[in-house]
Amino acid sequence: MNKGELVDAVADKANVTKKQADAVLSAALEAIMEAVSSGDKVTLVGFGSFESRERKAREGRNPKTGDKMEIPATKVPAFSAGKLFKEKVAPEE
Repeated sequence: MNKGELVDAVADKANVTKKQADAVLSAALEAIMEAVSSGDKVTLVGFGSFESRERKAREGRNPKTGDKMEIPATKVPAFSAGKLFKEKVAPEE
């Protein structure tokens, strides 16, 4: 499912126009990205949490030459699925 298909699904479920659904979805995603990039954690109960995590410096290899190289430490966005989301994806029987 791409963003356009998600907008269509949200518009149908919320009984709003596609333009309104697109505006709300875009604003929500932008707010989440801004919060996470500033170091905040965004928790949507039942869905999951978005946060930034530190990735340590490590040694890697250049795939073309095989030479060793240092990969610097960096921050990366991370998502952890919530309990309800996990249960929806893999229901226990």
